Amino acid sequence: MTTHIRKTNQLSRRSLLRGIGATMSLPLLDAMLSTNGLAAGASSDAPLRMAYVFFPNGAIMPEWTPRTDGDKFEFSKTLKPLEPFRNNLNIISGLAQDNGRAKGDGPGDHARSASTFLTGAHPVKTAGADIRVGVSADQFAASQIGNASRLPSLELGLESGRTAGNCDSGYSCAYSSTISWKTDRTPVPKEINPKLVFERLFGGENGSPGDRAKRAKYRRSILDVVADDAQRLSKSLGKTDRQKIDEYFTSVREIEQRIEQAEQSAKLETPDFVIPDGVPKDLAEHSKLMYDLMLLAFRTDSTRIATFMLASEGSNRSYPMVGVNGGHHSLSHHRDDKQKVADLQKIDGFHVEQFAYFLKRMNETKDGDGSLLDHSMLVLGSGLGDGNRHRHDELPIVLAGGGSGTIKNGRHIRLKDETPLNNLFLSMFHRAGVKADSFGDSKGPLKEIDV
Repeated sequence: MTTHIRKTNQLSRRSLLRGIGATMSLPLLDAMLSTNGLAAGASSDAPLRMAYVFFPNGAIMPEWTPRTDGDKFEFSKTLKPLEPFRNNLNIISGLAQDNGRAKGDGPGDHARSASTFLTGAHPVKTAGADIRVGVSADQFAASQIGNASRLPSLELGLESGRTAGNCDSGYSCAYSSTISWKTDRTPVPKEINPKLVFERLFGGENGSPGDRAKRAKYRRSILDVVADDAQRLSKSLGKTDRQKIDEYFTSVREIEQRIEQAEQSAKLETPDFVIPDGVPKDLAEHSKLMYDLMLLAFRTDSTRIATFMLASEGSNRSYPMVGVNGGHHSLSHHRDDKQKVADLQKIDGFHVEQFAYFLKRMNETKDGDGSLLDHSMLVLGSGLGDGNRHRHDELPIVLAGGGSGTIKNGRHIRLKDETPLNNLFLSMFHRAGVKADSFGDSKGPLKEIDV
């Protein structure tokens, strides 16, 4: 057992439950707090998390952008699902990624949209192995503060995408299928399979594929594996902490059951139609499951940095669950066709509804002196504004979370003069303890979000 209970009954924030072949992080418990309310060995009540959620093909901006500014704004049609979280977010208009523009390289705006979104760098136009763009904001942060958690960062997605070949007018598919770059030449692949994400969070990644398969066969639940360790720990905890552990275990088991159901559903598919093991066929369920896994990663402090691609850039996925059977990318070149514009707005609304689900779960989850949402900075956005015209300015950006009390929320902030999106990332760095004087083409921190 690795909980290492001290004579003062204070636990380390990194306490783990262990079983054969698995480890399980714990949520923040009262027993991890010192008498002044701080986590053992920490300098603040709770760690600050950062997540970057990306959607492709831009947005229908007239239905996205609120018509009024300041704290009296009214939510637009697309952003209406976020209204319950008015006091937990800012809608920011006027941000741009200048390096997403051609700059002499011709077509390829979709590849540039994804590759510049978090890097702020202009990609080298190539479909070969000589790809190069820049280090992304998540990986830049992970290089400095990633060692504070078991996983430096977590990269999630809903659509696999290719990493080689030509995907957009001479640009490598790597540019379109990832937003996370460890170095200027090394994209970080995203994981779309919930089961594999779950195993990564709880130690199932150790050993050979055969070992992992054997563990999966004989293990009904990770909760069974750590049961003895959990029972010993519970005896040393107070009533409130025991309740927190019970709630946490319930949420973990619920996710396990949803993954198991997805696996069974996949097995029912026709033999010639291959679906990755454990990936739900229903997009809404897949999305919610990945959001829940990200929440679980934050809740256990397994990582403090995550990215989530809702689809690869240029994705032509259809969204029949909201009545849209046409391909997303094809529709994005709508040429002001009213029906296509209406369909695109429905897709935008779907992505926002899913993000609202995530905010609700984060807000409901207690963390330190507040909620997970209070101690987070969550960006929802795209590297394109108007997808029909391939605009890289007036980007659709929402910043949610309290930043541990450092962000003034509840406003529609309208910026001027094509403010670099990287100004926002620079501000997030400073709040999270990441040292940086600049990032990409930033001109300074985004002071408009300051308290």
